[in-house]
Amino acid sequence: MRRSRFCLLMGAVLMSSAVAASPQFSNAGSSLPGEVPFSAAVRQGDVLYLSGQLGSLPGTRNLAAGGIRAEAEQTIRNIEAILVANGRSLQDLIRCTVMLADIGEWATFNEVWMAMLQKPYPARSAFGASGLALGARVEVECSASMN
Repeated sequence: MRRSRFCLLMGAVLMSSAVAASPQFSNAGSSLPGEVPFSAAVRQGDVLYLSGQLGSLPGTRNLAAGGIRAEAEQTIRNIEAILVANGRSLQDLIRCTVMLADIGEWATFNEVWMAMLQKPYPARSAFGASGLALGARVEVECSASMN
């Protein structure tokens, strides 16, 4: 009898965990117009995963004019818009990956990053890419805490 109660209890716990762990998909705050084959963000438990963001102007597929600095600023604004639409802010970022069309622009990107974000900065890695969507200079994907 005890064993069957234990099994029923454990089954209920596992089922409630599975329901709570279902991912939630969101396109709120996305800067891109129309249909794209990915979600702007997906919440899984206490983490919000953002798709890679470019420096595209909201509602268009046009990149901010002015090279890496302008694109980096717009990219961070696009990240912030998705975070805000999901009830978070830049301070909730915990991990980001930066892809640069030219790794030689890393220092300029860092200047923009440090000007637009506050300490403590999220964990981050960066690498050079041989090509980014829309001919962008930078793409950044991030994860944010939902706590």
